[in-house]
Amino acid sequence: MNILDRLKQKAKENLKTIVLPEATDVRVLKAVSIIQAQKIARPVLIGDEEQVLRLALENNVDLNGIEIINPVKSEYFLELATLLYDLRKQKGLSQGEAKTLAKDPVYFGMLMVKQNLADGLVSGAIHSTADTLRPALQIIKPAHNQKIVSSFFVMNTPECEYGKEYIFADCGLNADPTAEELATIAVQSVKTYRELMEDKPCVALLSYSTYGSAKSPSVEKVRKAKEILDSWNVDFVYDGELQVDAALDEAVGMRKAPNSKVSGKPNILIFPNLDAGNIGYKLVERFSKCDAIGPLTQGLSRPVNDLSRGCKAEDIVSSVAITAVQAMDVN
Repeated sequence: MNILDRLKQKAKENLKTIVLPEATDVRVLKAVSIIQAQKIARPVLIGDEEQVLRLALENNVDLNGIEIINPVKSEYFLELATLLYDLRKQKGLSQGEAKTLAKDPVYFGMLMVKQNLADGLVSGAIHSTADTLRPALQIIKPAHNQKIVSSFFVMNTPECEYGKEYIFADCGLNADPTAEELATIAVQSVKTYRELMEDKPCVALLSYSTYGSAKSPSVEKVRKAKEILDSWNVDFVYDGELQVDAALDEAVGMRKAPNSKVSGKPNILIFPNLDAGNIGYKLVERFSKCDAIGPLTQGLSRPVNDLSRGCKAEDIVSSVAITAVQAMDVN
């Protein structure tokens, strides 16, 4: 059973309510129809019911039994608008502005999650990453003791020499993380890996240098991230700085990084910056024809996940399944 099948099965065992605020996109409607039919989650669409149902009919999509909420007609509208005002009034938001924002499907959905009316949210089919994550940071906010929110991809690689299920981070959010932020992203990624995968986490902190083979501020940053993890006394295996070949290939690692506990074994790859992470995951995705699921977020107090605007309905189903599984670990 591959990772997606496992996650869908796990989601079915404890159904979570997942909000999808982009109800005017046919891909989203097709996805929620699949989610409902397969009982992966309880999907909730945000939008004008008449418009959504008309669009579904025109595209032969079955929305039977799926809840559709129009923010301005919702019994929770005033409650959620007041919640938004309370959360943002110190930032200068007026009550009138809060009511206007609460009419927006993404904001309304975030407020539902914040108020425990739903367990998670998936957006991004027609919204930019900024338009999805800005309200998440304003409303959902980072989890306790988390200074940053990061993104990751689940990489389901094909049967090849290095084929396995990986997490790549950060590939979509933090442009140039500091050493401490890199260490935090590693810790967040391990937590995510334990939520989603069945193997033990093993982290490679990637660089263009291995064990001091080169010197630069970028290399020093990765080396410092490893030292920070040392000081935190974390409960997982990690190493760095490592070049990709030294991390993935044990024979190369024996020459470049002798005695590394990670060489040949990593399943979590931490990239030194967004350039490397974004380019890296897309190269692997295109050249190996693997499944790249994401971008997904970690470090928020409740799960909110972004979609690529080029996503397919099947990608949305996968993101909802992962969001539902992440919601199971919320305290």
